Amino acid sequence: MVRRLAREEGFDAVGIARPEAARPAGEKLRAWVADGAYGDMGWMAETLDRRADPLTLWPDMRSVILLGLNYGPSEDPREVLAQKSAGAISVYARAEDYHDIIKPKLKRVARALLAEAGRRGVPADVKVFVDTAPLMEKPLAAAAGLGWQGRHTNLVSREFGSWLFLGAIATTLELQPDAPEKDHCGSCRACLDACPTAAFPAPYVIDARRCISYLTIEHKGPIPAELRPLMGNRIYGCDDCLAACPWNKFAQMGQEAKLAARAENDAPPLAELVALDDDAFRARFPKSPIKRVGRDRFVRNVLIAIGNSGDADLLPQVEARLADESALVRGAAVWALGRLSDAAAVTRQATRRVPVETDPAVLAEWRAAASAD
Repeated sequence: MVRRLAREEGFDAVGIARPEAARPAGEKLRAWVADGAYGDMGWMAETLDRRADPLTLWPDMRSVILLGLNYGPSEDPREVLAQKSAGAISVYARAEDYHDIIKPKLKRVARALLAEAGRRGVPADVKVFVDTAPLMEKPLAAAAGLGWQGRHTNLVSREFGSWLFLGAIATTLELQPDAPEKDHCGSCRACLDACPTAAFPAPYVIDARRCISYLTIEHKGPIPAELRPLMGNRIYGCDDCLAACPWNKFAQMGQEAKLAARAENDAPPLAELVALDDDAFRARFPKSPIKRVGRDRFVRNVLIAIGNSGDADLLPQVEARLADESALVRGAAVWALGRLSDAAAVTRQATRRVPVETDPAVLAEWRAAASAD
């Protein structure tokens, strides 16, 4: 019955796990937090006990229903990285906020489950989760047979590759658990080697402080200077490790219309995005997960992408941000200005030709002008 209800709501994958199945991953999480690899995400430490053991979160929980919704892209999301004057937005953020799409579906499945239990005279309760509560969905999804946690720490499905949104319904009902999925990564390193910032110190371990998704979304302050050149034009999230997975050859394009990428979020021009004030930012991303980072952090990301673009035509837009009200934005603008000024000087020298005159005075004048650049 659970599977039928899930399919009726458009979910592509469904499985059941016991809450205790997350405990081994919880111990690894404790070690990860102890190492400080969570960066600015203080909530990881604050909710550690509840996150490490679902029964601490809700002692009456007996089963967890894991549901997956495919959001597979129509093309390789890394193609936009070649468009240096455009922004690269993670696939999941190019459409409407997935929380707003998945949660109503989960609630409808949960209500139907309760109604069925009521008809059988079985007392039951449920709670639904979509990535916002301290519940370890990925380890539970692996235990429920939806996939396995790959070397990049994300869930991998043999049917859908790396492109599954996860939701969970915790219940007091005793449901038959599914068999867990085995790890099929083998010795493959594609995801690890694809990371631009070397955020994986070891397979199955991520250092959030070096992850571009973390840096562009969760990190609130200036991005470390040594990592900025490695970010390229990624302005919100990063799909490199996901897209590199060989299991994506079996992936399918997502069918949920509300998860289809919006045209305006497919390689948007950096020149337009850097000019957004707070009102324009809110109007530009009304139903997008991007809105949660706020205008200042987003424009910070855009300025770093501009600094990496080598496009000197963007200098006026950068200069306009030097007087921005946000210190975070001003700091990023100073960095971008320095990068573009250096690029402009190199371009001028590369396009300038040594004068054909052999007069030493003419040649000395040319060399002086070139070194002044």
